[in-house]
Amino acid sequence: MSDEQNSYAFVAHVPVRWSDSDPFGHINHARIVTLMEEARIQWLLSAGEEYAPLIKSAMIVHVEIRYQAQLRHDDSPLSIGMWIKGNRSVDFTIGYEIRGAQAPLDSRPACVASTQMAVVDIEAHTLRRLTDTEKEYLRRWGRGQGS
Repeated sequence: MSDEQNSYAFVAHVPVRWSDSDPFGHINHARIVTLMEEARIQWLLSAGEEYAPLIKSAMIVHVEIRYQAQLRHDDSPLSIGMWIKGNRSVDFTIGYEIRGAQAPLDSRPACVASTQMAVVDIEAHTLRRLTDTEKEYLRRWGRGQGS
């Protein structure tokens, strides 16, 4: 893989709790979603105050996960690389590649996922359009852009 393919806007290292495992020793599917959320929050909080309006108005509308290998408690902390896959007028999609702690960032991820995030007007409880400034933020967080 090239450096371009291996670069992320942000890489979070998320510890796996014992309770995240299912009876077979794998990280439970619902817990993967929670671990992705923890990684996404680390990224968004690290972005700074200028991104606050976008961050505070985003809500998940769709989650997609594809498992390619097992993840276990021993793989902690998970390395979760994230980037913006794209955006439209009222939403954007975050891409994730999840690996165990010992796996190099250029190895095949154990899990590939995405979350589609819609932006809302918090006061009016309706969808709102991304501003030009927010679209520029999202472009900067694209894969290969780094932050």
